Amino acid sequence: QGQLVESGGGSVQAGGSLRLSCAAPGYMYLYNCMGWFRQAPGKEREGVAGIAVSGGSTYYVDSVKDRFTISQDKAKNTVYLQMNRLKPEDTAMYYCAAAGVCRGGPDSWSGYTSWGPGTQVTVSS
Repeated sequence: QGQLVESGGGSVQAGGSLRLSCAAPGYMYLYNCMGWFRQAPGKEREGVAGIAVSGGSTYYVDSVKDRFTISQDKAKNTVYLQMNRLKPEDTAMYYCAAAGVCRGGPDSWSGYTSWGPGTQVTVSS
């Protein structure tokens, strides 16, 4: 298993959009689930969205439902997080993560054991 490589973070005004990418070049097939977590200053890291690599089922935490979309491109070994209608409370470091085992589904957060270095998302009001 190699390192996950994130890109696409940045600064945006409230209501704007960003798309995060997570590349797992050549080894995405090793994972059963991939997901995105975030950690805001002074808060615990939380799972935001997950996707089952094989079946494509997805999970979203309530606070991002209908605004964020997780997707995958297996040919490119890449997972995306499209973030629309961003809010200041979405400001956080976003981490891509991968799980070799996620029997309970893509929201089996404890199964995510491979991590990218993170990319900062800042939403101003």
